[in-house]
Amino acid sequence: MSTSMLIAVIAIAAVVVIALMVGLWMAARRRRLQKKFGPEYERTIESEGDRKAAERELRAREERHDELEIKELPPERRDRYAVDWSSVQERFVDRPEGSVKEADELVSRLMRERGYPTDDYDGQLRDLSVEHGRTLEHYRAAHDVKVRSSNHETTTEELRGAMVHYRALFDDLLTDQRSR
Repeated sequence: MSTSMLIAVIAIAAVVVIALMVGLWMAARRRRLQKKFGPEYERTIESEGDRKAAERELRAREERHDELEIKELPPERRDRYAVDWSSVQERFVDRPEGSVKEADELVSRLMRERGYPTDDYDGQLRDLSVEHGRTLEHYRAAHDVKVRSSNHETTTEELRGAMVHYRALFDDLLTDQRSR
């Protein structure tokens, strides 16, 4: 075998190895995003219309999230929030629409205290998706009911469901995320 042929074979082998390594790296990165974001990964692909664009969006969310000062709550604050939640739940029987609104406000207050911006709903979804992707659908469902309830377009059963959905995110936010 001539020297030029040997160099060509080595070059082709190197390109194949590099391509394989890049493919494995991209697959590992995709699996990490899928695991971290849970159902939000597929939802973002649907919304972006393209896997690469969705993955860029999810990485941008991670970068933004890294800039936030998310903090753990001390035990006494977690206990206070638990008591506040119980009060909201108790009022549901007499004031279901008001309780759903209070649950939304309590979740927003908890988010704000943990360090999440609460300026706009879409921003909340993006920021929460990084650590709370598995409970984000609960928040979306609860928020939808809350919006419709402000126009008195919901049933008591839908309001009850919203409380359950808010509770899922509330519990997730209340737990110590740093130890997961």
